[in-house]
Amino acid sequence: MDNCIDLSHPIAEVLEEHPELKDILVGLGFKPLNNPAMLATVGKVTSLKTGSRLANIPLNDVKATLFANGYEVKEEQDDK
Repeated sequence: MDNCIDLSHPIAEVLEEHPELKDILVGLGFKPLNNPAMLATVGKVTSLKTGSRLANIPLNDVKATLFANGYEVKEEQDDK
């Protein structure tokens, strides 16, 4: 299993590859991920980086939590 998470990829894509992350992200404050409609719409176009900004979750908290759970974090420089 590839444990590299790209913060510039859409949340729905990340969860498709790593479904075990859903509970971790919801625990961080990404509460809309519990709503299948939100995940299927907004989740397909919103990256983890953008989502953290929209949900007022410090990106460093997201990175630290992913790292603590055994994931490598990748971040594109030209992300929206």
